[in-house]
Amino acid sequence: MIFVLVPSANAANLKDVQAKVEALQEEAAMAAEGAQAAKVELAKLNKTLKTVQAKAATQQGNVSDLQKSLSAIAIAQYKSGGLSQSLELLFSSNPTLFLTSAGSLEAITRKKSIQLRKFTAATQRLTATTLTVNDKLALVKATQARLTAQMEAAQSKLAQAEELLAKLEKVDRERILAAQQASEDADQKSSLEDAATANNISGRAGIALRFALKQIGDRYVFGAAGPVRWDCSGLTMRAFQASGVSLPHSSRAQANYGKSIARNKLLPGDLVFFGKPISHVGIYLGGGKMVHAPRPGARVKVVSFGNSLGSKRYVGARRL
Repeated sequence: MIFVLVPSANAANLKDVQAKVEALQEEAAMAAEGAQAAKVELAKLNKTLKTVQAKAATQQGNVSDLQKSLSAIAIAQYKSGGLSQSLELLFSSNPTLFLTSAGSLEAITRKKSIQLRKFTAATQRLTATTLTVNDKLALVKATQARLTAQMEAAQSKLAQAEELLAKLEKVDRERILAAQQASEDADQKSSLEDAATANNISGRAGIALRFALKQIGDRYVFGAAGPVRWDCSGLTMRAFQASGVSLPHSSRAQANYGKSIARNKLLPGDLVFFGKPISHVGIYLGGGKMVHAPRPGARVKVVSFGNSLGSKRYVGARRL
């Protein structure tokens, strides 16, 4: 029997695989944030849709009441001597012709004219609201599709990362995992040292920052917002919630809150954003560092950033 030994990958190849795996994990996190943005937008659309649908139901009731009123007028006139030319036209197969000609029909009394004008206006309002409902329904459908697509993209990126690792020999997978663990452990140690600098920061910025720093070491998970698992916007949302500020669970949506801050004016507690479109957020610590929940396979930590963070460019900051 002949045994064929498959050589393990060399160090350079392993580093290359590790870099590709981490890049895919980062892309997965970006796609997941896109899903969070769609989820926040979907919630707003559904709330608006519910309001507009209620408005349409009320308007439909008004139209029905006016139709009953007009029917009562017709019956009363019939009992008093038959239908006039105007009411015959009203109940003809083309009521629109009547509505547009109502002002010129001398046989209609003032009361009838008022009711008809009300009916016309109510019908027009109902038509407009119905169109709005249909528009909102289309937006809800499109946003739901985008949410699904973004989550599928995130899962696909993770699957690709797992596939890369699965192609390696067991010993090489273990080497990569050990290297990742060693890197994370080193990051955790330095992060805890950096966290000590936030003790003297006051106000809600200080409260939010210290909340986030207390989560150092917690794992990143898609869509998570605590208490021991986080994604980037879930961490910032809960951190500022602790300081009394309500934020949506989306980095893209959070970028619309507070006021814009220039890079050279950053203070501890400011939100810092990355990616175009925005797909990542952290809380500024000072000294060019921030605390954030990075990506799958990583833990909450303090990192330095410059004009970019991985493949994502720095795009701005907000102060709440």
